[in-house]
Amino acid sequence: MAVESFSTSSIPFGDVTPRRTSRRSHALFEALQKEIVLGSLHPEQALTEMDLAQRFACSQGTVREALMRLAEEGLVNRQPNRGTRVAPCQADDARALLHIRREVECGFLDRVVANADASLERDLHDRLNAMRNAARDGDEYALSVFDRAFHGRLFEAADLPLVAPILTRCLIHNHRYKILNAQPNRELEATAERHVPILDALATRDVAGLQELLSHHIATIVDFGPDLTDTETPE
Repeated sequence: MAVESFSTSSIPFGDVTPRRTSRRSHALFEALQKEIVLGSLHPEQALTEMDLAQRFACSQGTVREALMRLAEEGLVNRQPNRGTRVAPCQADDARALLHIRREVECGFLDRVVANADASLERDLHDRLNAMRNAARDGDEYALSVFDRAFHGRLFEAADLPLVAPILTRCLIHNHRYKILNAQPNRELEATAERHVPILDALATRDVAGLQELLSHHIATIVDFGPDLTDTETPE
């Protein structure tokens, strides 16, 4: 079997504090996360520590640590004596997570605006420019990573660290569902530019305007993917 090399990603997630793991385990976690989000590892596919260790030329301990992190994100299911499988990607789950995401992101914007400063705005502009570059390169996965980093960094200003992991899970599963089910040839540059009005509203410290824009931004993610709003979305 050919050895597949992998290395740590240069893409900063910005929406989660990395746990203390080895660099190799973190690199494997990122590589497998990408394959799951893009569908290279398909829903319900069985994963074995031995096969992954051979494929990536690493120890089974390294694989085990990466799979545990993926399980924490809900991207794999690990069951004693039954092994590990890639988590399913169902519309009902994606829809529920989309609704939770709206509640989390839009419910605490008064705190975001109160804590907003030049550093936050600079970080968000950096992530927007990274999205633009990924879109121009046709790299949908990198675009999704920086998109998640944008929203994670915005919510970070709310200073609710116990809530942030909930948003992290919502974001990655929304993006996964969208990528696996949307039509090809999506307008990636348009996806990046949808974040500009959010930055403009933040710059004016307009809480009501920002709430309306962000709620619309989340609800209309279906413009660039499958319809997740065929049931009533909570106010």
